[in-house]
Amino acid sequence: MLQNKSIVIIGGTTGLGLSAAKAFVREGARIVVVGRHNDSAHEAAKILGTSALALAGDATVPGTAQHAITACIEKYKSFDGLYHVAGGSGRKFGDGPLHELSLEGWNKTFELNLTSLMLSNQAAVQTFLKQNTSGTILNVGSVLGHSPSPKHFVTHAYAAAKAAVIGFSKSTAAYYANNNIRINVLAPALVETPMAQRAANDETILSFIKTKQPLDGGRIGKPEDLDGAAVYFMSDQSKFTTGQVLAIDGGWDLSEGQY
Repeated sequence: MLQNKSIVIIGGTTGLGLSAAKAFVREGARIVVVGRHNDSAHEAAKILGTSALALAGDATVPGTAQHAITACIEKYKSFDGLYHVAGGSGRKFGDGPLHELSLEGWNKTFELNLTSLMLSNQAAVQTFLKQNTSGTILNVGSVLGHSPSPKHFVTHAYAAAKAAVIGFSKSTAAYYANNNIRINVLAPALVETPMAQRAANDETILSFIKTKQPLDGGRIGKPEDLDGAAVYFMSDQSKFTTGQVLAIDGGWDLSEGQY
């Protein structure tokens, strides 16, 4: 489905991004993955093989995404799509319930989850316009952006940032639709990633997830649960789809869960 597609994945060296990278390569894509740390970039390069270029870079720094896109064009002679996965918890900086939320926690959480995304999306759109080509952008949000969990997942800056991902993606999708630039969002629930270790190792939360994400026996999500949708949105199969939010949540949205 991705034969001859050249795709950049921001946050592509671990977790959801690395799983998607492997799926994209299997579907025939040539990819550039960007991760924050040199060691994860080196490891991703070994895993992904010759159809991938792995770079180290901070997604919150202006120029990181553009550097990756330029490298993609130089190596593969084209740039067709951007998958923005990079983000993170601001809990250690002071994100939490509103009455305890620090300004540093608020600012850092938005920097990690929204500023980084704006920068990558901007670089991608600028490149598509310069090339005068169509293109596709896929952003990762979260079910917490529209379906809160007031007992176990109380990071209000994170929820606000992920809700903003939806508004940003929809408004830009509307603006650039005439240019055949498609922008969509995946909104996962709790997935087993490096960022999710606090929750993934908490027996109380796992018990909650048993009924909050009731599909497939009631379990935490796996990175590969998102791969099929990511392939769809990055492929020409989605050429008539833009501004959409797809929740891949194991039934989170539909369940009351348990306490």
